Amino acid sequence: MTMKPGLRKFALTAHVTCSVGWIGTVIAYIALAIAGQISPDIQTVRAVWIAMELIGWYVIVPLALISLLTGIIISLGTPWGLFRHYWVIFKLLLTVFSTFVLLLHMPLVSSLARLAEETDPTGLSRLPNEIFHPAGGLLLLLLIVTLSVYKPRGITPYGWKKQQKQHNHL
Repeated sequence: MTMKPGLRKFALTAHVTCSVGWIGTVIAYIALAIAGQISPDIQTVRAVWIAMELIGWYVIVPLALISLLTGIIISLGTPWGLFRHYWVIFKLLLTVFSTFVLLLHMPLVSSLARLAEETDPTGLSRLPNEIFHPAGGLLLLLLIVTLSVYKPRGITPYGWKKQQKQHNHL
């Protein structure tokens, strides 16, 4: 089923906006994580953890879920299809993986934010470094963008069957 051009453009706009927003908020999250690691100010460290929790749950998670959903909608409603091209499958798998890891990681961020709020100043120095997780996520998101732009060749066996079916009906 192919979407009408107006609907396709709307879905694509929503997808690109959420995907770019996801990348941007991960970059902001990394900046906060760095500030929390290098700041000697106790109040800054507390504020950083609270902000990371808020950004994570109220911005990054919704953008990840909407990006995943709109990506699936676009792939099902355009000739690219969901399972016709390897690059689409890889994008889907990487997005599902990134979203899954994010959802698994956010409860830990919430726990650490509570700990940062309640602990004494000496305990704040024992909070873990939170740069690895978002940096890895950013690399995956940039790989997804690269796949979107370059669209490496490679049609799946399912894609070949669909393509042959279309050519036979012409």
